[in-house]
Amino acid sequence: MRYLALDPGDRRIGVAISDTSGMLARPLSVFTRRSREQDQHHIQTLVAEHKVECLVIGLPLNMDGSEGHQAAWVRSYAGALEAALAIPVVFWDERLSTHEAIEIAHAQGRSAAKEWIDAVAAAVILQSYLDAQARLAANSPSPEQERNAQ
Repeated sequence: MRYLALDPGDRRIGVAISDTSGMLARPLSVFTRRSREQDQHHIQTLVAEHKVECLVIGLPLNMDGSEGHQAAWVRSYAGALEAALAIPVVFWDERLSTHEAIEIAHAQGRSAAKEWIDAVAAAVILQSYLDAQARLAANSPSPEQERNAQ
């Protein structure tokens, strides 16, 4: 399964993609927000081009886990996307993803250019989601284990 992640901001949207196995995330691009319609068209193009099966959107929660104004905006923005896409849309906690992206840039000796950081932040969000899904799958009994338990 292939995933695409978005880190929507006020001016730009960072984009990351998983490998075809749905195990590893990598930064893909950053694009400047225009209008919802233009953004939606661009995202639809990415979904089709990369044969994406699920869209993960970073949800900006407050540090206490509550949702504020920005999270409400992201939910509204994603709602319009979900209506236009024929794939599931999942929200994922994006707290500290930009901070982690900056640390990754420094560790790699790269510039912390905002455009690149937005794409890395999307990859951080996506990798967190993929890792959580892998943990869930590892902790879920296989159909054979369920049959043997009965």
